[in-house]
Amino acid sequence: MREIHASEIAKVVKSLCIDANLYLGEDVLAAFDRAEKMEESPVGKEVFEQLKENARIAREEQVAICQDTGLAVVFVELGQEVHIAGGDFNAAINEGVKQGYQEGYLRKSACHCFSRANTKDNTPAVIHVEIVPGDKVKITVAPKGGGSENMSVVTMLSPSDGLEGLKNRVVEWVKQAGSNPCPPIVVGVGIGGTFEQTALIAKKALLRPLGEKNPDPKLAALEEELLTRINNLGIGPQGLGGRFTALAVHVEMIPCHIASFPMAVNINCHAHRHKEAVI
Repeated sequence: MREIHASEIAKVVKSLCIDANLYLGEDVLAAFDRAEKMEESPVGKEVFEQLKENARIAREEQVAICQDTGLAVVFVELGQEVHIAGGDFNAAINEGVKQGYQEGYLRKSACHCFSRANTKDNTPAVIHVEIVPGDKVKITVAPKGGGSENMSVVTMLSPSDGLEGLKNRVVEWVKQAGSNPCPPIVVGVGIGGTFEQTALIAKKALLRPLGEKNPDPKLAALEEELLTRINNLGIGPQGLGGRFTALAVHVEMIPCHIASFPMAVNINCHAHRHKEAVI
């Protein structure tokens, strides 16, 4: 049994909160470059130039990529041979979020649903824990902004809707979202499971590196078709028209009940942020 102190968990989460908000991933920057070269709209090309410049300023001047630094969504793969010592695990994560958002000068957006009173430290974090083999802890922090989250949806389709019904629902929802989620977007699609599971796998799909296809050839083909159809909508970068409404579509699927056909669309904006660390 390996022992990890709760303070180390907090320290790692603190760093991930700051880094995720300051440093856009190399996969995203590469996707900007590819899209800029292929974008036919002059305005769209200019938007990509601005997005790359924004990422440079954030990285070099140590300021947030976007003023909306999101709720802290934390995915944890916790090795079953690990013992957390010296404090409560969830409390350690929340302490890391608190420190990260304060010391990183990141906007704190967590508030009471009715009064809208701010919690003042961006806690509580949204924590998802999966127990896995081994003696390590993998922590991924994915700040989730309100604009893109508001344009996400869970739908309980009918089994008779089938694959075509699902495709149409995804494309129609992105069309309805329009410019609201600050395109170019990344679209996570969850299929199967139950009401809550399909939403979770849609969000986890966003963590996959851009350009990495689903290992299932049929799902990879579905991703490609959805991406083509979404980009044919013509919404374009920042909703100003063009070829690139989305940089990628990531699909994940698990079995569902024979009477059900749940699906979810979770959208990320162009500030496609997440950082991970293994302890």
